[in-house]
This record gives sequence, C-alpha cells and structure tokens, in this order.
Amino acid sequence: MEKKIYITEEERAKCQRVADAFAELYDMADIVVADVGRYGFVVLKYYIPPHGFEDAITFTDSVALFEGLWEEWLNTKLYLLAKGTPMLEKGYKGIFESLLKEKQSELIVRKANFAKVAGIYL
Repeated sequence: MEKKIYITEEERAKCQRVADAFAELYDMADIVVADVGRYGFVVLKYYIPPHGFEDAITFTDSVALFEGLWEEWLNTKLYLLAKGTPMLEKGYKGIFESLLKEKQSELIVRKANFAKVAGIYL
C-alpha cells in the first residue's frame, strides 16, 4: 500500500517556523503544536486529564497555521487582559474594542512581529 504524503517538505519547514514563532503561546494556554510527519502539523488544544486534548486541528499550509495560531494568541491575550473584570462578558471583539487605541495597536504590531519571525508575508 502506497503511503500518501499530505504536506511537502518545503511547506513542512515553513510550518515548523510558524510553530516556533508562537512558542510563548504554549506557555500561556493548553495548546501544543506537533509535527506529525507526512500528515502535517496538528494543533492540540484544551488539555483535560485523563481524557487528553479536547480539540485537534491538522494543518498542511503554513499561512493557515499562522492565522490559526495568531487567533489563539490574540484571544488568549484578550482573555488574560479581561479576566476578573466585567469586560470578559463582551467577548473577544468587545474586549479588543474596549482597549485603549495604543493597546490595540500594540497587539496588532505583535501580529507583524510573529509574521516576520515565521517568515510569513501578510
């Protein structure tokens, strides 16, 4: 039986750069990115013992992986900023819009920084 390959070696290297760029995310939340060889990269989220990870998403495209990890990073940051305050009830979009413009800009600049480290061109 022939083994199908779902990701090219070039795209695999790009995905690894993206995964490495978001290293700080893995300390902030229960999220892990695993290289699963010919299948691509899997983002594992929300670890619940003894069951394991609640969510697993497979990526074979570095830009899609970047956007997925960016969204997780931003949502985690917004949650941590609003934790313990009534802002939390507004949802991520509402939290972002409630922030000072300077803080909003700071968060958006981080996306550009992640993209630069990951070698992704937005």
